[in-house]
Amino acid sequence: MQRIRLRYTKRGRLRFTSHRDFQRAFERALRRSAVPMAYSAGFTPHPKVSYANAAPTGVASEAEYLEIGLADFRDPEALRAQLDESLPNGLDIIDAVDVRTPNFVERLEASLWEVRLPGVSEEQAAHAIELFLAAESVEVERQTKNGLRVFDARGAVASLALVPGQVGVAPVGESSATSDVRTGDACAILRLVVRHATPAVRPDDVLSGLRSTADLAPPVPAEVTRLAQGPLDEETGTVTDPLALDRAAAQAVPSETAEPQAVASA
Repeated sequence: MQRIRLRYTKRGRLRFTSHRDFQRAFERALRRSAVPMAYSAGFTPHPKVSYANAAPTGVASEAEYLEIGLADFRDPEALRAQLDESLPNGLDIIDAVDVRTPNFVERLEASLWEVRLPGVSEEQAAHAIELFLAAESVEVERQTKNGLRVFDARGAVASLALVPGQVGVAPVGESSATSDVRTGDACAILRLVVRHATPAVRPDDVLSGLRSTADLAPPVPAEVTRLAQGPLDEETGTVTDPLALDRAAAQAVPSETAEPQAVASA
């Protein structure tokens, strides 16, 4: 069985699709593309598809990941293009690699987020960031299915910084023509790296922390985009590519292993 890891996006209005909505759309794309899926055993077999750390509904993303199992060999790039063509614009398959290494989910150590705050000046945002980072801990509340939970939002934040706002510029991965995000006015734009921890700290939890430490309350909802997720380089504070190990392993694969793939793809 061949396994392929895919990176996909949620852009524009499709950031409002739930994870279940994406699953349905992706399953339809698999059928339209006649992908030779491998199936689980048992009384009700299911296609072998696994998802990793999906972004919340209403959040755009440039870095969502899933893995599929195939009954027959397919070229990853050709499969990527085929599936991308079968999905609506905004749900885009942008990368594909053969699975060569285990423990992929464990590599998703942190996420890099862009948070746009329309109606908030850069001076206000800079002051709030300074107060938030100076705090040893910032307790926030979130309603969960098990009731109200209180946890520290500060400890999971590896970095938080202000980036220059620009008038008329759409979020990363989108254009002013296709985005429904407000781009007519300058706004404060934050970049933050958040470690994946338990409980999970999300960008809205960090915004709650900014509200409690600096009374920062945007007049309209924030516009959030996940730019990357993967291994965290603690020295530089950057989030690196989680598919890099698979690419490196594919380049180092012995010729006797690569030869059947070349024949199959022909």
